[in-house]
Amino acid sequence: MSSPRVKSIACASPGGLHRMAYYEWGDPDNSDLLLCVHGLTRTGRDFDVLAEHLSKRFRVVCPDVVGRGLSDWLVQPLSYAVPQYAADMVALVARLQPKTLCWVGTSMGGLIALSYAALVAHAKDPDRALPPARRNATIGEPVIPISRLVLNDVGPRIEASSLTRIGQYLSEPTSFETFEQAVQYMRQTAASFGPHSDVQWEMLTRHYFVPFNGRWVKHYDPAIAVAFAAVTQDLITQGEMMLWQAYQCVRAPTLIMHGEQSDLLLTDTVQAMLAANPQAQAHTVKGVGHAPSLIVQDQIEVVSEFLFTDA
Repeated sequence: MSSPRVKSIACASPGGLHRMAYYEWGDPDNSDLLLCVHGLTRTGRDFDVLAEHLSKRFRVVCPDVVGRGLSDWLVQPLSYAVPQYAADMVALVARLQPKTLCWVGTSMGGLIALSYAALVAHAKDPDRALPPARRNATIGEPVIPISRLVLNDVGPRIEASSLTRIGQYLSEPTSFETFEQAVQYMRQTAASFGPHSDVQWEMLTRHYFVPFNGRWVKHYDPAIAVAFAAVTQDLITQGEMMLWQAYQCVRAPTLIMHGEQSDLLLTDTVQAMLAANPQAQAHTVKGVGHAPSLIVQDQIEVVSEFLFTDA
């Protein structure tokens, strides 16, 4: 496997500036961009296999969401939230200046996509507040819209029991003496990813645990758990309402990858998503929970076929 180019961009938060790292595959001059955004505690390297495959058609960019991987940690832990992540992606897309934008979002990465879609819709709203001199001006797209979207085992409704499960391992101060021990931990805690070969489990572990002071430690800011613990049932309910509104802002063909055994994205939610968006389609991944890893060949083929259609 080839290696990606590693780059970064400066982003802003209430606590100041932070650096967001990203991995770039394919022709850097390709104006067709595919943004691949990972889950809560993962990194952009989750998409290595998928990105290398799709780089034949797209310029593929896989960021480390702030607080993860090679990106900086935030000064204010409560800023670890989707609005901040979406703002960072707006800055990234503005830097890359693509002609078209496709998006693959796993779990949290899908929620960021929905937030991004809502920002685009707001920017295009002709009734938004603008200075009079600009209301009829043509100055180009303020934000590039998503032209094709893959939501990998996530939707506007997130089950509370799943959040409880995620919260249990999120704050665990886990470290290991050897990489092999880390791989075994990954096999146990990420069993819902479904069957994988030994090599694939090592791939899923390689950038989730990194060597530090003679130990293998998780590659994310432990303070992410602070923001996660602050989520109440009322916030979950309010968030679901906002996410459904954001989902309505998606004006693009959408593929919902659904883990058959997922505890986060239930079948009823998938059906509601299909009913709400006539451009949406669903694919159920048998024998997999939350979430399909997208490094298994048949999953890669499903995503590729969707993204290459009418490309």
